[in-house]
Amino acid sequence: MLFTLSNDRRKADTMQFGIFSVGDIAPDPTTGYTQSEAERISNLVRIAQRADEVGLDVFALGEHHNPPFVPSSPPTLLAHIAALTKRIILSTSVTLITTNDPVKLAEDYAMLQHVAKGRLDLMVGRGNTVPVYPWFGKDIRQGVALALENYNLLHRLWREDVVDWEGSFRTPLQGFTSTPRPLDDVPPFVWHGSIRTPEIAEQAAYYGNGYFANNVLAPNFHFKPLVDFYRDRFEHYGHGRREDAIVGLGGQAFIAKRSQDAVAAFRPYFEEYPIFRGSSLDDYMARTPLSVGSPQEVIDKTLTFQEGFGDYQRQLFSLDGLALPVEVALEQVELLGTEVVPVLRAEMAARRAPGVPDAPTHASLVTAKYGDADPRQPRPNPNRGDNLSGASPYQDSDPDSPARFPLAA
Repeated sequence: MLFTLSNDRRKADTMQFGIFSVGDIAPDPTTGYTQSEAERISNLVRIAQRADEVGLDVFALGEHHNPPFVPSSPPTLLAHIAALTKRIILSTSVTLITTNDPVKLAEDYAMLQHVAKGRLDLMVGRGNTVPVYPWFGKDIRQGVALALENYNLLHRLWREDVVDWEGSFRTPLQGFTSTPRPLDDVPPFVWHGSIRTPEIAEQAAYYGNGYFANNVLAPNFHFKPLVDFYRDRFEHYGHGRREDAIVGLGGQAFIAKRSQDAVAAFRPYFEEYPIFRGSSLDDYMARTPLSVGSPQEVIDKTLTFQEGFGDYQRQLFSLDGLALPVEVALEQVELLGTEVVPVLRAEMAARRAPGVPDAPTHASLVTAKYGDADPRQPRPNPNRGDNLSGASPYQDSDPDSPARFPLAA
């Protein structure tokens, strides 16, 4: 059964603004210093805390299993961040739906949803690292099929208490229950991240999920055809108008009080970073969504995203990569949260077409499902046995019964 977020039921906290990190490590081109893994991980936590303090809505963390990146276990780090923050939504950017077991994803992120008290959603995608497939025993030639099948299973595991399932890429499931069940029996909202694969946009539209285009590293509005395709298919599947589709965009920015100071400070970090080496910062600023300049210049460029892609629900910025020192990254978060986002909130709201839905949150999804009623709180089923003996701990009152002590039986 598809879960449709209709206009009159989808209530949330307006458009969401935040940051995402891939947790990369590289030598600082101005000092030669390279952060250790321990420093980078600790600094990611500091950046997330600052984002929460300055009122940003989302902190998202990528998943990578190769140097020079450190976030190989987003649920672990995000759980720690959840304990240190108060209101910010935690997300991923992305979770590898191809090489992770969907059963483990269902359990890890449901647990994280509980730990974060609902401040969690999930972005799933194929990733961009070719060797990760054989590292986890997968075939990259099956990448799209893996993504589609694995998410289909994840979707069911979060919505059905008992799942029977058989597919092409993992062992079948018989009478399986993923635990814990989602908080309030409402799964985390899912974004499907893709910049080149129509099948992923189609899947997002089919389920009425969000679609996230990481609007970086490509010419301006390069991803508009995929966003438009997702909007059309969202409407096709009956979730609402194409304007109601849930769209998120990435972005990259470097901010300073004065434009010339921003360009001068950012130039060595950009032009010496491995994937940009040989590129011109000025050319990249002109041709791509990269925003480098004063707060007003970043605001003006971001507003062009709304003009080009239409009204959308989530804008995330990359601010901490390219070997930037943590103090510089923290200043970037501060400027974004205090001088850029407040203006963008007001401007985008004023330009927003009537009836465009807000970004989903756990609270809005609970209201959509239950209205004014209390949410369902799943509990262990006393009619199902444990994984070792098959015996239920609730069925045998004999204190000496072997069923109560299966290892001693």
